[in-house]
Amino acid sequence: MTQVRQFWPILTGTHRYEKTLSTRGRGHGVFIQAPILAYLIETANGRILYDVGCDYSKISDPALKQQYYENASFPFGPPEMSDEQRLPNRLARLGLQPEDVDVVFIGHLHFDHGGGLCDMRHAEVHVHEQELVAAREPADDAYFQDDFDGAYNWSIRKGEYDLVPGVSAIESPGHTAGHMSLLIELPKGPPIVLAGDAADLQENIDEEIAPGLCWRDREDMAIASICKLKDIAATSGGQLWPNHDFAFYRKCHPFPMHYE
Repeated sequence: MTQVRQFWPILTGTHRYEKTLSTRGRGHGVFIQAPILAYLIETANGRILYDVGCDYSKISDPALKQQYYENASFPFGPPEMSDEQRLPNRLARLGLQPEDVDVVFIGHLHFDHGGGLCDMRHAEVHVHEQELVAAREPADDAYFQDDFDGAYNWSIRKGEYDLVPGVSAIESPGHTAGHMSLLIELPKGPPIVLAGDAADLQENIDEEIAPGLCWRDREDMAIASICKLKDIAATSGGQLWPNHDFAFYRKCHPFPMHYE
């Protein structure tokens, strides 16, 4: 029986970029506005946060923003993030503090998924072994070394496993070396499969299009992960959620409403 009680998708910022970053080989010259999301899962055995968004200081401080985002070595452009969208402030809307989150499950360590770890130093942080290795190389320009080189309580994993009954980690490499997705079995309604950046947009899922950025150009690995997630969703009777699709996000329960 699932231990999941409630589930919240949380908007932590937005990012405008060329669509080809989400759909490999498609969308050159087309710019989209994408949500930057985290997901809070309340269970009978504590709270789990899937991803943590960006580091607010790198966006709000002009000098840091220029250092990290507004330079020739970073090709993606700066995201936008208001003080209200910071995770501590989102959690406060729910009557919670960061310390009320027990586990942070990082789908991958790119700046818009692992940057907010600075607000979660107390938590146990789950990350795939291959992801941490690739991030520390770094394997691509979307990793910021100081996002994850602090004094964190790492729980370094490999393979697939249950965090608690009803919350299952799924290996979905391709976008990055150790990318992980998550299956959430709700107490009511169908399960939810969080694709993470294995599938930015519904288009990635429907047409089995790889993300624009693939680890070592392993487009085949990225497409295999999309197909795997689609199979898991079909077998479980679940819904497969893309991660950076505003049209999809707008159909979700608006924060602070939750799923159960």
